[in-house]
Amino acid sequence: SEIENTDDLGLAERLRSGLGHVRKELARRIVGQEDALDQVLLTLLVGGNSIITGVPGLAKTLIVHTMAQTLDLKFSRIQFTPDLMPSDLMPSDITGTDIIQEDAEGRRSLVFAPGPVFANVVLADEINRTPPKTQAALLEAMQERRVTVQGKTFTLTPPFFVFATQNPIELEGTYPLPEAQLDRFMFDIVIDHLPEDQEMEVIRRTTVTDTVTFTPSLGAADIIEFQKLVRRVPVADDVIRYAVRLVRMTRPGEAAALDFVKNWVEYGASVRAAQYLILGGKARALMLGHAHVGFDDIKALAKPVLRHRLLRTFAAESARITTDTIVDRVLERLAPPPSNLR
Repeated sequence: SEIENTDDLGLAERLRSGLGHVRKELARRIVGQEDALDQVLLTLLVGGNSIITGVPGLAKTLIVHTMAQTLDLKFSRIQFTPDLMPSDLMPSDITGTDIIQEDAEGRRSLVFAPGPVFANVVLADEINRTPPKTQAALLEAMQERRVTVQGKTFTLTPPFFVFATQNPIELEGTYPLPEAQLDRFMFDIVIDHLPEDQEMEVIRRTTVTDTVTFTPSLGAADIIEFQKLVRRVPVADDVIRYAVRLVRMTRPGEAAALDFVKNWVEYGASVRAAQYLILGGKARALMLGHAHVGFDDIKALAKPVLRHRLLRTFAAESARITTDTIVDRVLERLAPPPSNLR
C-alpha cells in the first residue's frame, strides 16, 4: 500500500520542499556532517529524542542550535560541567520551581518560574556530567512531555525534543546513563572528524565575523503536522518482520542466537528498537520521496538505533569489538525476504 490521500500527498511534498530549504539554510553554517543532520531531522519528524556522541569541537551544540533557528523553534541549553558538585545542579534547575513574588500591594505568593526544559528544543550538553537524580528529571520530561513540581503538573508545549550530548573519551566525573535510560533515546548520532577539505572550510568560516541570518520556512505547527503524517506512512508486514528479526538477533538469550552475539553481547536491544526502526523508516521514506517503507530504510537506520542499546561482554570490550561491528555482522546474516520493496 502507499500514501494515496490527496491531502497527505500534498503534505508529503511540502515536507520534502521544506526540509530541502532547511538543509540549504543549515549548509550556510554547518560544513559536512550530512548523516548527522539527517538523523537530527528524522528525530524531529518522529517526535523522539536523541543522543549525539562525539569529541569536543565537532559542532554538536551548533548543529542542534542551528536546527532550532532554521525551524523557528524555542531553544534552550542545559550545560553540565565536570566541576559541578551534585548539590549544585538540582532537578528544579531543569524543571523550574516556585518562587515568592510580591505584588504592588505587598502581598506575597508563590509563582512558578519555568526552567530551561520549557522549550521546543532542549540541548542537554554532556548529560553524563550530572547525577542520576537530575538526569531522571530530564528523562521524565522526555517520556511524559510534562513535569510535576510541588504536586502541580505542567504540560510542555509541543513539539518537544531533547538532544543530549556525550563526550566518549572522558570518564572522570561522569555518571553514565543506565541502559534503561539510554533505551529512551531514538538514535545515538555519532559525529566524527571531517575530511581535510571540509575542515579547512570550517576554519575559513569560523575565523571571520559570522553574519549568517536564517529565514525559517517551517515552524512548530508544520513539524507537528509532519509527525502525524509519519504515522500514516504504510509499512508492509515483511518490513516489520525484518525489523523485529533484526532486533531479536541482537539478543544472546534467543534460542537461535548467533555464536558471535552470545560471545559479544551481554544484553540485546528491546522492543523500543524495533519501534524506532519502523518510525525512523517511515520518516526516512518521506524524506526520500518514497510512498512506503522499504528494507533499505531499516538497514540505513540500524546503527544509530541499535548502537547504544547493546551491552557488550567483557570479551568484546577486551577485543575492542564495537557495537557498530556487531550490528554490521547481524545485518550480513539477516537477508531481507524476496520482495519488490527496495
